[in-house]
Amino acid sequence: MKSAVETLNPTRVRLTVEVPFEELKDSLDAAYKKINQQVTVKGFRKGKIPARVIDQRFGRGAVLEEAVNDALPKFYTEAVNEAEVNPLGQPEVDITELKDGELLSFTAEVDVRPTIEIPDYSGIEVEVDAIEVTDEDIEKSVEQLRERFASTNPVERAAAEGDVVTVDLTAKVEGEVLPDGIADGVSYTIGSGELLDGIDAAVTGLEAGGEATFTSELKGGSAAGKEAEVTVKVTAVAARELPELDDEFAQMASEFDTLDELKADSRKRLENMKQFDQATQAQERVLEKFLELAEIPVPEKLLEDEVNTRKHNLEHHQLGQMGLSLEKYLELQGKTVEEFETETKEQAVKGIKTQFLLDELVSKEELNVEQEELTEHLFRRAASSGMSPDQFAQAVVQGGQVPMLVGEVARGKALAVVVEAAKVVDTNGEVVDLSDDEDEVEAAAETVEAVTGEAEVAEEK
Repeated sequence: MKSAVETLNPTRVRLTVEVPFEELKDSLDAAYKKINQQVTVKGFRKGKIPARVIDQRFGRGAVLEEAVNDALPKFYTEAVNEAEVNPLGQPEVDITELKDGELLSFTAEVDVRPTIEIPDYSGIEVEVDAIEVTDEDIEKSVEQLRERFASTNPVERAAAEGDVVTVDLTAKVEGEVLPDGIADGVSYTIGSGELLDGIDAAVTGLEAGGEATFTSELKGGSAAGKEAEVTVKVTAVAARELPELDDEFAQMASEFDTLDELKADSRKRLENMKQFDQATQAQERVLEKFLELAEIPVPEKLLEDEVNTRKHNLEHHQLGQMGLSLEKYLELQGKTVEEFETETKEQAVKGIKTQFLLDELVSKEELNVEQEELTEHLFRRAASSGMSPDQFAQAVVQGGQVPMLVGEVARGKALAVVVEAAKVVDTNGEVVDLSDDEDEVEAAAETVEAVTGEAEVAEEK
């Protein structure tokens, strides 16, 4: 076999391959054997038909076609290895010449990873929000905890905001009660916004036994997205009572003996949360600067596939679970189709560039992923997917996704290297030291994962 490579642009090459006919012998033998098992010729046992008879009865062309289809992947792979290119996706193959007994020639055009020069990132500087926890933050945190321990007591009066009402609901569309449009004994806190638009105004002022009708767009069910006439009947009204904010409350709601200890713990937790947010912000802004420093061409076909993958995941997974159409989602977001298309493409470009650049840094710095790091990442991904670690691990192995997880951790380590070299200051002018963060690599992997999305830039040979 003889091959040559031609660079068409920074992200695409054309391989030209010539194969002497004798190198097709194994594939020709396999083709005759396969056809032998598929056809019947009178006078010959199945599988024992001579090659000359197959040529006469079914045509030499059918045999050559079968042999070439069998041989192409092998010769393409050999050509890729000889050219030392990193193909992305499947090639476009064109057979340019096929002379029986003499020669097979073909070309294969395929997208490839571009050659990237890692820019000097030692001078990157970014500013992040300062870590500030105010007394108001503490009060809000304690108040939220207090809300969780609120009790409800039945009252004989009109319902008001904050009350918990028990209601029966009936929904009609075009005058007909929906098959799934009746719900009895539903508990709802007025003002929570957790049920239907318009229900707060409808039930406020009603006592037990009171009834009202309002119009609302249904969020789910058989008529999701349609306007419905909803009748609501209040069957009970209960007032929520908050516990006194004292030491007794602290003992009931936490492991602390005093309210002061509870507040001190709240401050510490809020500081830790803000510190994590600050580190994430630093990683995101350093990554932005790093990408700006590098020249990274993006293959058109790869970009098209990535955009389509992101649209599919949004429309058929995320929105599908919420019972929303893409049109309704864009309406709620206040975006036009054109704005959505532009934003999706920009996100896809950034995701691909991030993978290319960080993968190159992984290679340059010879960053390896330890088993402990992979296990930690697997545990986090399992938790975010709502699966047990064992279930998630099994799904990853069965789906052949282990290399993807390794890649995510490796890119996290690469980003951590860049962040450590950057100068990070907060809005107060104080230098932020992120090197002591024990979860830096995992946090960086999470940041990269958010940017790159679910699609993985796959190399195929």
